[in-house]
Amino acid sequence: MKNIAILGSSGSIGQSTLEVVRNLPLQFRVVALSVNSDIVKLKQQIDEFHPKLVCVSDPLAAARLRSSLKSSVKVFCGREGLDELVKDKDVRQVMVAITGSAALAPLVSAIKNGKEIALANKEALVMAGSIVMRLAKEHKVLIRPVDSEQSAIWQSLGGQDVTSVRQVYLTASGGPLLDLPRSKFKQVTVKKVLQHPRWKMGKKITVDSATLMNKGLELLEAMFLFNLGVDKIKVLIHPEALIHSMVEFNDGVMMAQLSVTDMRIPIQYALSYPKRLANPLAGIDFYRLSKLHFAKPDLGKFPCLGLAYQAARDLGTMPAVLNAANEASVERFLARKINFLSIPKTVEKVMQRHSRIIHPNLDQIMSADNWAREEVRRLTCSLN
Repeated sequence: MKNIAILGSSGSIGQSTLEVVRNLPLQFRVVALSVNSDIVKLKQQIDEFHPKLVCVSDPLAAARLRSSLKSSVKVFCGREGLDELVKDKDVRQVMVAITGSAALAPLVSAIKNGKEIALANKEALVMAGSIVMRLAKEHKVLIRPVDSEQSAIWQSLGGQDVTSVRQVYLTASGGPLLDLPRSKFKQVTVKKVLQHPRWKMGKKITVDSATLMNKGLELLEAMFLFNLGVDKIKVLIHPEALIHSMVEFNDGVMMAQLSVTDMRIPIQYALSYPKRLANPLAGIDFYRLSKLHFAKPDLGKFPCLGLAYQAARDLGTMPAVLNAANEASVERFLARKINFLSIPKTVEKVMQRHSRIIHPNLDQIMSADNWAREEVRRLTCSLN
């Protein structure tokens, strides 16, 4: 039985991870959980899974939880608490399902403490991919990707050296606005953007899917995870979302990973690797499948993807700025402070104003992240 910690247990990936554990109680034991502030959901999870440790990022929520708990679970708080949680000797594997840049510090701590990593957060690698992968190599830690696309690449590679790779195809469903004319983007509502046709995800990643920034972040993530150059990765629109990504090798052979659109599949494989355990999910019915569609992404309609390619070529602190500017812009959009078209416009302006550091350390990356968020605040406040 493997002892796991789930960082971000109240989010969609965290809850899906708990479903996997629920289905495989002899394989996995939850010993630690963390949330940002949703202590109602956390208390339900504590009652069911009986973890030894929990962490709540929000100090007031953590205090309320401590005063209401009747069990002996230990409650940590804030960034320091996450650090203590991932260090615990009873934790063997850490599921990093925290969204955004907040995942970087606990991910680094978990790697330094030699934990197995199941990584569902892409922003940490976008910000500091070179540093994270170097640390993973130093501490002999295999980062097992949970994103369906990165998991597909990992599985399609099958242990082959990346020098044998001709091309990687990152597939994208196209999101909720794929068939909407760009002329109508300015009026598109938050409600419309959050109606993803294939996946049930959190709000931020669903907005990123609508702008195609999600695919841009995955481009950067794949570069670092698999040590690939930007020119070896192409994005391919695939609305059915059955092929989760493909690898073309130098001899022309193409390996693809297919499965139904359910995040429990890559989550389970990341937790159980190298074993493939049974699950109750239905497979693809090829007898009912008539067509698969593929298309080149429209960078004019979805400029965020082009901005991500630019950051992938610039590297240094530029990916961190791209990520932070996007996070802050999406927050403003979800708060209905800016319109949908302002997201790529704001990200582009912030990138243009940034003085890139070519070989940054973690402190410089976090400084670039903070600067970009403040720049978004200044730019978008003037729009109100």
